[in-house]
Formats: sequence, structure tokens, C-alpha cells
Amino acid sequence: MLRVAFAGTPEFALPALAALLARHSVVGVLTQPDRPRGRGRKLAASPVKSAALASRVPLAQPQTLNSPEARAALLDWHPQVLIVVAYGLILPREVLALPPLGCINIHASLLPRWRGAAPIQRAILAGDSETGVTIMQMDEGLDTGPVLLQRRLAISASHTSGSLHEALSSLGAAALLTALDGLSGGLAPLPQPSEGVTYAPRIQKAEARIDWSRDALEIERQVRAFNPWPVAETALEGEPLRILAAQAEPDATTRNNDPGKVDKSADPGAIIAVNDDFMRVRCGRGCLRVTEVQRPGRRRLAVRDYSHSVALTGRQLG
Repeated sequence: MLRVAFAGTPEFALPALAALLARHSVVGVLTQPDRPRGRGRKLAASPVKSAALASRVPLAQPQTLNSPEARAALLDWHPQVLIVVAYGLILPREVLALPPLGCINIHASLLPRWRGAAPIQRAILAGDSETGVTIMQMDEGLDTGPVLLQRRLAISASHTSGSLHEALSSLGAAALLTALDGLSGGLAPLPQPSEGVTYAPRIQKAEARIDWSRDALEIERQVRAFNPWPVAETALEGEPLRILAAQAEPDATTRNNDPGKVDKSADPGAIIAVNDDFMRVRCGRGCLRVTEVQRPGRRRLAVRDYSHSVALTGRQLG
């Protein structure tokens, strides 16, 4: 059993914290300060803070770790290892050097692919067939530390960033325990290869705007990658419309698909037809079957229900 300190903030970190509480001695938790949330902008605790308080684990919420005062709690806990999962603060050299077994991070990609803040969304957007988690020893670079182990996971056509987030969170927690067991058994970290490095910059809300002149399969990935946030968005003749679920038609994946065969008179963004479960939207290449939408200030709706109150066929999105 190790003396473990934990640094994390969002829900993604919760399975790892729960796994550590069950197997090791968690001597303290670092999480970000409370932030304003919701319409009332009231201060709210992070998911990790709530979990730490529920488990009665010592807690600290420094604004930064760059000063001796901010690091005081971590020093007092005397951890053998610091586990970092989506913490959100940069660890200075003094923190990286503090635990005898170092600082270990769970990263939601197969490093060196998708270093950075948004690896899950970027993997879906790029059409990757698989992703996974990397357990690594942290250094001063951006996700550049040596790798202890990796676990792979196939990305299916039904994965959204939300569902993939949950799957990788659980996978990462199990992999972390394996890695910690291996530390005492001689598990050696290996340097990341220099080939295959890509970066996953933070998602910007403007990226969620749909460009209907693009390939239907690319738009499908955009819808999946931005669910649950920021949610792919278009407009129906001036009114914002969020697209929560959609699938490219099968022929949109073939190289020889001619969008002109779909409807030569339809511009990209035109709603060609409304079926029982979807509306068929013309794209720059192929068609997209949109199955779930949301209007401003309204609940999310299946297109089946939406089409009962709004005439859709022949109208234009964009």
C-alpha cells in the first residue's frame, strides 16, 4: 500500500480517485478552487472536491503551486507518489521532484498522439479508429513524459466524446492500479517515440458551427465529438438549432460517391426529406441523417417529434 496524494478536478478523475481510495492510502487531495457555475454563477465545488469531502480526505485548493506556501499541504502529506488526473494546473519542478516515486499522470490518448487538452474530441474529429489511455511519469513538458503502460480502446461509430470520456475514465483507473503495482515490481518507464506526435488544443465554441459544404462523414464526427459540449450547431432559416445526434449515410464513405446523385437541385444544408426517425440533409459530399435536435431554451427532441411541430422538408440549414 502506497501513500498517495491525488490531484484532479473534473468527473473524469473520479474513477481513479475511487480506485486509489480502495487500494492505497490517499493522504491528501489537490483540486482547483471553487468556480462560478450555472445561470446564477454561484461558486460550486469540483467533482473531485465533493468526492474528497465525502471520503474525509485532507483537501487543498491552491490557486497555483508556484510558491512554497501553495505547496505546504502537499509537503505535509509526505506522499510517496502524486497521481495527477485532469488537474488543470501546471506542476512546477519543485512538485515534480517532491514524491520519491514521482508524479504519475493518466492521459486520455495513446501518446505521443494527441498531447494536450482535448485528446478525446480530437481523436473523434480526426476519424481515429482507436484511442486509449497512457499512464506516464510526468516531466516539465506537455504530456512528454516516459510511458509506464498503455491500454487501447476501439472508437465505434456510436461513440460521442461523452461516452468515450466515461469509457476511458474507467479504463484509466484500472490501468493506474496496474502501473502502481508495477512500480514496486520493477516496471520501467519508456521514453515516448519521436514519431507520431500530434497535439490536441482546447476546444473552441466556434468549432461547433456546422459547415454543410463539408463531407457528411466529417460533419457526423463533429456532432459526435461536440456532444455533450459545446454541441454542434447550425441555424434553421435564422433560428439557432443544435444537432445532438446524426449519422452519415453509408454511401458518404465511398470514394466514388457523387453528391450530385443525391439531388442536383439541392444546396448543401437543404433538408431533402423527413423520414420517421430522421431528416435527410444534403452536405457537400453525401447526406447526413439528423436524428436529435434542440432549439434555444427548449428540451432536446427526436427529429420524429420535432417534425410534428415544424415543417422541415425543403427548408435550409446553415
